Amino acid sequence: MALILGIETSTKNCSVSLLDADKVLFFKEESSDQYIHSEKLHVFLEDLFLSSGKAKSSIDAIAVSKGPGSYTGLRIGVSSAKGLCFAFDRPLLSEDSLKILAYQGKSAIDLEEGDLIISVLDARRMEVYCQIFDHGLNSLSKVEAKIIDETSFSDLKANRVHFVGDALEKIEKITLDERFVFHHEIKYPNAKGLVELCGEKYDAQQFEDVAYFEPWYFKDFIAGKPKKLL
Repeated sequence: MALILGIETSTKNCSVSLLDADKVLFFKEESSDQYIHSEKLHVFLEDLFLSSGKAKSSIDAIAVSKGPGSYTGLRIGVSSAKGLCFAFDRPLLSEDSLKILAYQGKSAIDLEEGDLIISVLDARRMEVYCQIFDHGLNSLSKVEAKIIDETSFSDLKANRVHFVGDALEKIEKITLDERFVFHHEIKYPNAKGLVELCGEKYDAQQFEDVAYFEPWYFKDFIAGKPKKLL
């Protein structure tokens, strides 16, 4: 009966959640193009403890999304999660952001045998981070940074191909494959999906090494140039 705190900040969405055994006691999220993680995350965490009535010391484990995704978002989320682990001597759990997103899709979509679900997150320009799963959420591909063109995903053998994530427009505007279904309402991975997936990992004692754990950026960070010099 573990109490697991979840932090998900891998995209424009900032979210926290608290899982007690198999019941989500608290969930809060907010998304913004301005990447509000640094100002909202700790406010959300305080709301979580106040609303749930749980003390920070009662948490059994902290779960965090490890990426791929936003460099800054991942740094903030992982730093906060590791800080809590060190402060309260608790284990760390993690899950891939693309699997979290696919899990949310599987929970909301009426999938049939032979259907596929593909998580796609924006990687700028016509590139996406993507991963393919079957109807049972088994991974059929490795995480890939893929440049989208007219033939992308058309070679897949499936009855229907369901897409979830924040980069659906990149695929939708250049493909005519009638098997493709785009679920715009399932846009970002969130902490609710994270803690539900990590409940099983806690039971299996699949913990990360807190001291050496790092976010999975997938690609090297490239700093943008300022629009004007100060």
